[in-house]
Amino acid sequence: MLRRRMVRRFDPSVPVEMEVVRDLVALAVRAPSAGFSQGWDFVALLNPQDRAAFWAAADDGGPADAWLRGVSAAPALVLCLSDAGAYLDRYAQADKGWVDRSPDRWPIPYWDTDTAMAAMIILLGAQDAGLGALFFGIPGQRHDAVREAHGIPEDRRLVGVIALGTPAARAAHTGGSPRTRPRRPLGDVLHAGRFGGWSGASA
Repeated sequence: MLRRRMVRRFDPSVPVEMEVVRDLVALAVRAPSAGFSQGWDFVALLNPQDRAAFWAAADDGGPADAWLRGVSAAPALVLCLSDAGAYLDRYAQADKGWVDRSPDRWPIPYWDTDTAMAAMIILLGAQDAGLGALFFGIPGQRHDAVREAHGIPEDRRLVGVIALGTPAARAAHTGGSPRTRPRRPLGDVLHAGRFGGWSGASA
């Protein structure tokens, strides 16, 4: 956990095998989910044609900057999808007691939250597997294009994407926001009893 960090530059010459991705997703589905609804799906893009289709669909017309050049070199992408319907169906069952499927009962969309927790497990599993990984989002106006490019049903939401691969040599020990933004001290983020109720935790 303490070694994990986001990697933004990858070595495209070192592939990520499907067996590795399968092992990481096998870990991810151990994540908690409300009502054990398990409303998640993962689309692995390992061949160059699929990855090229993703980057073309996700392109918002911005410049091909250093971030894009570094991340688009990743030899594997995993699209993390949430399925709200799985939760609405599950909580309409007798043991949950909601007779309707209204999303208004959900002030927090746990289908997205649970998928994000599963994605975090992939990030941690990648660290254990000796891989670099990055979780990133898709521009809102490009979601439909990405769905179409990869046959994703309209009822699935693109929570984010995980890039996987061997870190580029120059990225092994440099880069990223932690160089310019310090981590918030524990005393600033941990509260006891009420918000702002305790500042006794040290950094």
